[in-house]
Amino acid sequence: MKKKKLYLQGQLLRDINSPDELRKLKPNQLEQVCKEIRQYIIDIVSEKGGHFGASLGVVELTVAIHYIFETPKDQLVWDVGHQAYGHKILTGRKDQFATNRIKNGLSGFPKRTESVYDTFGVGHASTSISAALGMAVASKSKGENKQHIAVIGDGSMTAGMAFEGLNHAGAENTNLLVILNDNCMSIDPAVGALKEYLTDISTSKTYNRARNKIWKVLGKISQFGPNPQYIAKKIEGAVKSTILGESNYFESLNFRYFGPIDGHDVKHVAEVLNDLKEIPGPKILHCITTKGKGFKPAEKGDSTKWHAPGVFNKETGEIIKGGQKKTPPKYQDVFGETIIELAKKNKNIVGITPAMLTGSSLNKMMAEMPERTYDVGIAEQHAVTFSAGMATQGKVPFCNIYSSFMQRSYDQVIHDVALQNLNVVFCLDRGGLVGADGATHHGAFDIAYFRCVPNMIVSAPMNEEELRNLMYTAQLPNQGPFSIRYPRGGGVMTNWKTQLTEIEVGTGREIKSGEEIAILSLGHPGNFVLTAEETFSKEGLNVAHYDMRFVKPLDEKLLHKICRKFNAIITIEDGCIQGGFGSAILEFIADNKYQNTVKRLGIPDKFINHGTQEELWRDCNYDADAIIGAVHDILKSKMISQVG
Repeated sequence: MKKKKLYLQGQLLRDINSPDELRKLKPNQLEQVCKEIRQYIIDIVSEKGGHFGASLGVVELTVAIHYIFETPKDQLVWDVGHQAYGHKILTGRKDQFATNRIKNGLSGFPKRTESVYDTFGVGHASTSISAALGMAVASKSKGENKQHIAVIGDGSMTAGMAFEGLNHAGAENTNLLVILNDNCMSIDPAVGALKEYLTDISTSKTYNRARNKIWKVLGKISQFGPNPQYIAKKIEGAVKSTILGESNYFESLNFRYFGPIDGHDVKHVAEVLNDLKEIPGPKILHCITTKGKGFKPAEKGDSTKWHAPGVFNKETGEIIKGGQKKTPPKYQDVFGETIIELAKKNKNIVGITPAMLTGSSLNKMMAEMPERTYDVGIAEQHAVTFSAGMATQGKVPFCNIYSSFMQRSYDQVIHDVALQNLNVVFCLDRGGLVGADGATHHGAFDIAYFRCVPNMIVSAPMNEEELRNLMYTAQLPNQGPFSIRYPRGGGVMTNWKTQLTEIEVGTGREIKSGEEIAILSLGHPGNFVLTAEETFSKEGLNVAHYDMRFVKPLDEKLLHKICRKFNAIITIEDGCIQGGFGSAILEFIADNKYQNTVKRLGIPDKFINHGTQEELWRDCNYDADAIIGAVHDILKSKMISQVG
């Protein structure tokens, strides 16, 4: 049995097992704690992988929050959760941190079932303000004296939900503090002494008590005119808008704005937070941070690369890659190369993605055709309706959104695209189980939620060649809404740049003929069937295999043939069983009054935790071994019935 590796903890960190112990330290010890946490993250993530840059960037902010606020009584909500590693380390999980994102280990994101300090489960962007506001309003209604803190990055502020939360929060007189973690490289990182000085004044208890007294006095003095408070507010607003131009927007929503401050000065951040505790109502603190802070290659390098770099050499910053053996490409890279190939022939093709340029490989198109590639930020709803608008003008948008994020724009798909039967191609990356990111990121539901939408074509390629051909087919005239879903990770073909060929919509293909049992696959799991067929061949079993390619429309001609020939059918999909591909086959059988026995393989009716894709396919019983087992079970039951 492999011995568990122990990672060195710093002198102060080793005695901190909860925020209560952190709060026993003196303010001048906080900087050392930050250094030790940062090194601990570097030591472990460099060997285990995970979200790196974001967590390093908020170490000081994390320490200051837990030092000043009485967590978990005070409710802390992290947006997305990429930056929550320091939070996990400080809240009793540092000894388990090496299991982060590993099966049966810690989740890569805050998770309510994991810790009382994880007040809200996250993984998708822009939820923190709404969640924290809900907590704050509920606490107020119960007469509880709690603080509520939402930490949100500047990228997450682009989503409509963040604006909705801010708009509502400004109308509620609750103890809500929104901390804007601003690590955008386009913003000047130099904070400036004057800005820091003004922040110190505006957040001090003395200043705010004086301000409130002056406010009341002004209301009684007539020499300033009929409305002296109005005049005072205008003066204050003018000063802030002159020096702190960023304040206008937030203060227009009735938020008190403070900042920007240096998010890496932990003592100063703690002092500011301590003062903000005493200020009632909605507040926003603007912190400037550096993604990857404390690790030079991440600070100076590509922020996208260091978001989740995998395993790397912590001394040199070199990212450690696998062997040099030629391997099949990632599906996303096949998409990225193919859309350029198609766009060169079809001038109407455009690429659209909500903040996933690199993740979708649309960065390739952006580099070559920037005038035809659009990154709309974290705004999935907008991405879909923006695509719809372009389609009305004759463009052919390839709207690339991760399957789990497409859930956020479901109404726009129905109302703005499908209802109008517009030619928008939805490329759903990360369809199926994604691995270490876990339940928040698994693309489990898109087959089910798309196949019930009128006018929608729903397809899934079994390999790289099929992906290319489906993309080619989708951009042909008058196809209407067209969905192509494919998984995270690599395909199966090393020589994948095949001739582009149209696939007739709603047609499957026979991979292997057979007798007694037919396996119907959708998408990449068809390759699991190919692996299982090696065992069937050795065992002398003649099992048929059909790659259906489309779940909507189904290949009814082929299905009639299958249902007439085979008593037993196995369906397999990398999606939820409820309402998915297998359900579509059962509906066809029932509607046509066939009597076939059907065994459905896919994601069961529960949320699946993190692990490797291979581990999760096995746990969900639709890998090659599960297929072999299903065939054996059917044959065994048939033999028993014959004996009976």
